[in-house]
Amino acid sequence: MTTRDIGYVALFAALIVTLGLVPAIPLAGGVPITLQTLGVMLAGLILGPKRGALAALVVVVLVAVGLPVLAGGRGGLGVFAGPTVGFLVGWVPGAWVAGLLAMRLERPGASIVARTIGLTIAAIVGGIVVVYLGGIAGLTTVVKLPLAKAFWVSLPFVPGDLIKAVVAALVTVKVRDAFALDRV
Repeated sequence: MTTRDIGYVALFAALIVTLGLVPAIPLAGGVPITLQTLGVMLAGLILGPKRGALAALVVVVLVAVGLPVLAGGRGGLGVFAGPTVGFLVGWVPGAWVAGLLAMRLERPGASIVARTIGLTIAAIVGGIVVVYLGGIAGLTTVVKLPLAKAFWVSLPFVPGDLIKAVVAALVTVKVRDAFALDRV
């Protein structure tokens, strides 16, 4: 990794943490609606699989060492024993998958609409499907919810996350048009 790569990883880790400052919307089951998944999507879409996943991993490590970097000022090892652990851990592969798909689905020279659609698909698959798989697995193992119930508990998050995916795609198109960033 170059110094520039490290800077990008740190910048997007800071973005994910900063989006946690926006007040969370608590839902039943102990998993709040936050904007931090928007940061995870942006990290993957803009930086690519490797740097995007590393940015998410930095945040997970910061949580593990006890820093209050999650929405609501949460942090510490207790988070890894709570209902949000699967979603949190899912950020890393989610950013990786979003970045990998962004590399495959965003065609240089394509129209803004076509690029936005491809990036939205990448954000949905990585930032929603992959993260939710982790979240549902966490709910079934940590909270001991049956699989079907864990799935249904996760559904209220989908509309907001679909909006985040579109926003992430639109922002990515503009950022990538303004800056010559290679996805790594």
